[in-house]
Amino acid sequence: MVRPDGRTPAAFHLRRTLAALAEQTRPVDVLTIVVCGGDERLFELADAAGAASVVKAPASTGFAAATALASLPKSAAQAGRAGESESGALWLLAQDTAPEPDALARLAGALELSPSVAFVAPKLVRWDDRSEIASLGVSMTRFGRAVGLADDELDQGQHDAQEDVLGADVRGILVRSDAWIRLGGLDRGLAGADEGLDLGVRARRAGGRVSLVPSALVATAGDGVAGLPVPLTPQRRRRAVYAERVAQLRRRMAYAPAVATPLHWLSLLPLALWRTIVDLVRKQPGRIASEWAAAAVALVGIVPVWRARRRIARARTASWAQLAPLRTTQAELRERLDDDPEVAIGGHRRSDLRFFAGGGAWLVLAALAVSVAAFPALLAWPVLGGGALQPLANTVGQLWNDAAYGQRALGLDTVGPADPFAAVVAVLGSLWPWAPSRALVLLWVLALPLAALGGWFAATRVTERSSLRLLGGAVWALSPALLVALTQGRPTGVLLHLLLPWLFYAGAVAHRSWAGAGAASLLLAGVLATAPSLTPAMAVLWFGAVLLAVVLRAGRGVARLVWTLIPSLAVALPLVWNALAHGRAWGLLADPGVPWPGPQVAADASGRALLAAGIPTPDLAGWTTLLPDGPTWWVPLLSVPLALLALAAPLTQRWAVGIVLLVVTALGLGTAFAAVGVSVSVVQSLTVPLWPGTGLSLAWLGAVGGALVALDAGLAPRVALLRGFAAALVFAAAVTLAVPSLVSFTQGTATIANGPASTLPAFVAAEGRENADVGTIVLTPQADAGVAAQVVWGASETIGGQTTLLSTRTQASPQDEELAALAADLVTPSSEDVVAELGDRGIRFILLAPTTPPESDAARTMRLSAMTALGERDTLVVVGDTAKGELWRVVDQIGPRPAEAPSATTLARWIAFGQLAILGIALLLALPTATSLREARRTPRVVGPHWQEGR
Repeated sequence: MVRPDGRTPAAFHLRRTLAALAEQTRPVDVLTIVVCGGDERLFELADAAGAASVVKAPASTGFAAATALASLPKSAAQAGRAGESESGALWLLAQDTAPEPDALARLAGALELSPSVAFVAPKLVRWDDRSEIASLGVSMTRFGRAVGLADDELDQGQHDAQEDVLGADVRGILVRSDAWIRLGGLDRGLAGADEGLDLGVRARRAGGRVSLVPSALVATAGDGVAGLPVPLTPQRRRRAVYAERVAQLRRRMAYAPAVATPLHWLSLLPLALWRTIVDLVRKQPGRIASEWAAAAVALVGIVPVWRARRRIARARTASWAQLAPLRTTQAELRERLDDDPEVAIGGHRRSDLRFFAGGGAWLVLAALAVSVAAFPALLAWPVLGGGALQPLANTVGQLWNDAAYGQRALGLDTVGPADPFAAVVAVLGSLWPWAPSRALVLLWVLALPLAALGGWFAATRVTERSSLRLLGGAVWALSPALLVALTQGRPTGVLLHLLLPWLFYAGAVAHRSWAGAGAASLLLAGVLATAPSLTPAMAVLWFGAVLLAVVLRAGRGVARLVWTLIPSLAVALPLVWNALAHGRAWGLLADPGVPWPGPQVAADASGRALLAAGIPTPDLAGWTTLLPDGPTWWVPLLSVPLALLALAAPLTQRWAVGIVLLVVTALGLGTAFAAVGVSVSVVQSLTVPLWPGTGLSLAWLGAVGGALVALDAGLAPRVALLRGFAAALVFAAAVTLAVPSLVSFTQGTATIANGPASTLPAFVAAEGRENADVGTIVLTPQADAGVAAQVVWGASETIGGQTTLLSTRTQASPQDEELAALAADLVTPSSEDVVAELGDRGIRFILLAPTTPPESDAARTMRLSAMTALGERDTLVVVGDTAKGELWRVVDQIGPRPAEAPSATTLARWIAFGQLAILGIALLLALPTATSLREARRTPRVVGPHWQEGR
């Protein structure tokens, strides 16, 4: 059979095959050639070969159909390459199967010596390297999976003693004519895969045998005309997966007992879904489309299966039990899959991680000791407070409810998408399900050791030196952005700093590994959910990575890089859609969580100078507080050694890595410069500027990585003393810069405190824990004599319950106007029955909260006036003066909280389903498997030693 192929000239292969036929020591008796397609050169070659007949067929004709066409002439011998009657034999060759001169003689001799053998198979070797076995015998598992017995092995004669097999590759087999007629030839429904295996199984069931002749060699180029193509391109790989799966499903239904066949048919779609999950776990998402296409073909192919079963039944004389010794067991299959050389010839051998031997474990333990010494009282606190900290929801269910689309925990009746950060909070709280707020306390205690651990692992992508890995982990943990976030109580800053090194660790290899791409996609979603202001910088890095993959790797790995962005888009899309629909696109950059206008550098020259030094606060990372009367001009200079080393990284032999890390640093600093002084959210009557520390964390990551590159390869490798001095200088500067933050808690200058279990009075919190739909309107007098109003549902305001739908709105909505009217009526004498309106809305309590100190005269006057107005209402009962303010309870009947519209409920379900599906896929891709770990060992751990890395 001959078919033109667009990748390799068919004429070249055909000439060699025909020449090999002409040189056979045992010449063929009758030659029939089937040409599939309209290439005139092939017709000319076929005519010149002296064939008895040349059959023309459409280009889409498969090998099985072509052999059936060749069998139509008056004698069965004309269908093959040898034999003239039913006592002869057929030799099945394709355009790219060139036999050795003695191949036919050896095959025919083996067939003559064994009358019970239905067909014999040669040893298939590579077209251009006959020392490598392409195929020598095929077996099958219980569930129909084909298993090559010697595929892709070096030919050292290790399999030459093997004779009896279940089947063989169809290329080059010599079949008895009577067996060919009795078996009905090749099965056309196998899509070109495992045709020789199926023929061997049917021959065995009919009482025949299949034998190997390893001394008969046939070279094959793997064009895919007969058998599967060599998977050199993604298209060929997809075709091979599809054909193999079609053949497996076809055999499963054709070989199964009659009562089991309907069950196999019913299981096709569920099995395709299960195999989709397995393909994701195995990091092979490219197989999914082929799996479903094969299932669809098998689903509609009932009639061909029925014909195949009839053909088997007519010739069947042996049972499956007689074939069992030739089938591959699951244990043998696992052993074959695990029997993989540690390192391919000429490949890379990954070095040991040396986490314990290299001191990584000691670094983490030291960081834990520093953390306990710096924050000694945290271990006894159940809840963290102060700064941007609030309690978490009381139950895991409420945590995840806050992360879903629907009614928000704040606002009169706010319905919409949750901030993606709510899902991060839900994951964190779920780690300590019996007391979710405790998880935040543990995070604070473990922040330094976790940062050291992440920094150490990120350093393994940059250097193999244990000392430099320790330096990277220590300097990352001592970053001013992290320490300030810890002392000020900024959970978004802490979480971002912990996630960034792992994003670097996974993202650096996302182009070459689906496991890396899956992990990076989840980490990127967490980073952008925690720090939306980093979105432009991450977009630039993502586009740059894709461009480098296209230019330097010819597009390999682009699909993996594209996937890294999908979970982030899925999580953020509902919020982005809502923001664009309501004209608050800039609000998407707002820091999530509790809006808190804490201290940070100003948007002036001195403030930007501090940002360039990695310091986000005007107190020089606490040094002005620690040394109120001493000189502090030298504090920003502590970042100079790190900066100089980072700038030197592009001048080393690993200049490409140095440039990339320098770009990361520049993007981080650019984000910090752009964020400082910009406010896109409000709390009560105050604007909340963006926190520049997120950009500084990204810049610190790039600077630390660049410094490690410079120390590893750039500072005179033969002068170890110079490298040690530079590393010690960087470490000493980082420790000095961190001293005020590490002692701020014991000095009493830290913002964090033993937070309350609820932001509402205990009376409200107790009732809210039983009923999450209990509403409380919180009235806070402002310094300008106004009143800020907020409605809180449940037992407390929580970090996960915060929403940028309210904090970033640029104009009043109808609900805002209604709430403002209710608040105004409550704090002023009015004849209107405003309390009844509260009850109709499901609001049971009114809290007059204290003003943030210092309280102005106007605020004090407003508070007294509001107390008088509320105290005069007969429909309110004074609960008392609490630590959270004056509390009143509504006497009248309280209606239920307004329910969501059915359309909103349906939309919430669809959004949850889509997001969970995508995140589930990402999680399956990220989970390591034995195969992914084996593949990882063949690639260097350090990325970017030169431009050809990972190719």
